[in-house]
Amino acid sequence: MWFKNLTLLRLGEPFQMEGAELEKRLEEKRFRHCGSLEPQSEGWFPPLGKENLPLLHQTGGFIMLSLQREEKILPAAVVNELVAERVAEIEEQQLRQVRRKERESIRDEILHEILPRAFSQTRRTYGYIDPRAGWLVVDSASARKAEDFVAALRQTLDGFPVAPIATRERPAAIMTQWLVGGGVPDGVNLENECELKAPEEDGGIVRCRRHELDAPEILNHIHAGKEVQKLAISWNDRLSLMLDESLTVRRLRFLDAIQEAAAEVETSDRAARFDTDFALMSLEIDAFLPVLLGWFGGEAPVAKP
Repeated sequence: MWFKNLTLLRLGEPFQMEGAELEKRLEEKRFRHCGSLEPQSEGWFPPLGKENLPLLHQTGGFIMLSLQREEKILPAAVVNELVAERVAEIEEQQLRQVRRKERESIRDEILHEILPRAFSQTRRTYGYIDPRAGWLVVDSASARKAEDFVAALRQTLDGFPVAPIATRERPAAIMTQWLVGGGVPDGVNLENECELKAPEEDGGIVRCRRHELDAPEILNHIHAGKEVQKLAISWNDRLSLMLDESLTVRRLRFLDAIQEAAAEVETSDRAARFDTDFALMSLEIDAFLPVLLGWFGGEAPVAKP
């Protein structure tokens, strides 16, 4: 279980719920498949992937959760075609024009008819709570998926205060300084990919891949006012990632030193494999996050209401 993206959220208060109580709360919102007339369903699913297993997995104080969502697949083109056929049939038989309100009613009838026969797809979003350091880490670069994960936790726990991380220095400004020779932190190597954007709301965007970042054409864009929005880096030969201006981590890879440590644990047991990988991953992220914040002046103080 290796996360590929990180959305980092700061807990607003200490998380002190015991595992048994948390499991009980999660059980009340356990995932169930869509009913025949339900377009979607969402709930907690065992991180280990089998329906009869616990809904949380704890290792070293870190708590892994998995939110599963099932949605019926109703292609718009198919629905529109069925609606058009029904409308044409009514207009031909009754010699009248079908108005907008009636057309919407026909669409609802058709959806009701075809939902039980529709295929469905599921997706799963993983995240873990770090009570000691006060983090929720979600394996997604999508703000919407992270918000859905948090919303489900809030419904399950009757509140779960979190907020995006904020630093004293703007990440976009600091990463831009790195490209123009402003002092790359120890342990950081700049890779060959970045995205630059002009500060205006509709400002131009320049994306560079497999390109030397100290090339004159890139520096010219920066001197013209563009700032780094995304930057590919590696850290201490342990992590490789794309970091954006909101400190969302994309395309995270755990490099050879970590993968070799994982490979040293030989087991065919799925739960043991998951436990080992989760332990190594969470400890590595735990070591990385304070360093990440330090690059941008440390975490900004929380504004008091």
